[in-house]
Amino acid sequence: MIVAMQENATEEQIDAVIEVMEECGVDVHRTTGAMQTILAAVGPTAGLDITKFEVLPGVMHVHRISSPYKLAGRAFRPQGTVIEFPNGASIGGAQVAIIAGPCAIENREQIFAIAKCVNAAGGSFLRGGAFKPRTSPYSFQGLGIDGLKLMREAADAHGLATVSEVMEIAQIEPMLPYVDCFQVGARNMQNFNLLRELGQVRKPVLLKRGIAATIEELLMSSEYILSGGNYQVILCERGIRTYETSTRNTMDIAAIPVLKKLSHLPVVGDPSHGTGRRDMVAPMAKAAVAAGCDALLIEIHPNADKSVSDAAQTLYLEQFEKLVGELQVIAQAVGRTL
Repeated sequence: MIVAMQENATEEQIDAVIEVMEECGVDVHRTTGAMQTILAAVGPTAGLDITKFEVLPGVMHVHRISSPYKLAGRAFRPQGTVIEFPNGASIGGAQVAIIAGPCAIENREQIFAIAKCVNAAGGSFLRGGAFKPRTSPYSFQGLGIDGLKLMREAADAHGLATVSEVMEIAQIEPMLPYVDCFQVGARNMQNFNLLRELGQVRKPVLLKRGIAATIEELLMSSEYILSGGNYQVILCERGIRTYETSTRNTMDIAAIPVLKKLSHLPVVGDPSHGTGRRDMVAPMAKAAVAAGCDALLIEIHPNADKSVSDAAQTLYLEQFEKLVGELQVIAQAVGRTL
């Protein structure tokens, strides 16, 4: 159930409505936009008489939410969510953010060269894997906290925010000093215990769509984080598994406008995992911007063919720089900036 307050509603009126809602046994989540405050009731709302709330002072209108995702739905924050980062960057506004870096942090020289390139190209985020969920137990599993320390140092040296994947609950606390945004990978999209814990963290979470997940399942997974009080969730379309074998995954470009319509949360496009092919990253990145994504997540490496992880889908630094220049034209054409 959503209670939309009048533009001139006072704090006393808002608090009074929240008190009545809580007396009915529901959890109340508040969001305040530029024009009005929205109160979302989560819990046993089916038997509530909405007229009880419509007559309260300061209330503009009340309506039930038919979708199963109460907090991720656009009705909770109609104006959309913009997530701010310590370096002054944001995701969800008029500017399409660039998040780039290696699949795996390998060494100091590598991550510093990449950070310098990302900054020079106009990017604001350095991504890098320190804990790597690999299909084979014999593959490189990442440098762990030592890798995060290197990424933090490189990012700070070039004014970048950091993004890295968290795989389990025990990793959250030791990662806190080094990451500005936790990434939840496709394999963990429905790791509900991990999502609940991230709901208690007050840092952004980039949630990737599972390889066989529907859009509704992705939104329901985001609901686990949002219901914990962490409203800084970013959705990521990274390709899904279909019967097609020409690409590693099938990047669902249509998911971007669908998510933008259904949810207030920012949406990221990941053309690297979405295709698994270096030659397809650029065209799919352009398509994602044209479709309305708020950011792009791109894998880059100084010596892409020698990358210890996902070499086939990783761009060389010069390819990345060329792509960013081309994306500026696409962004401008759809009323965005880069």
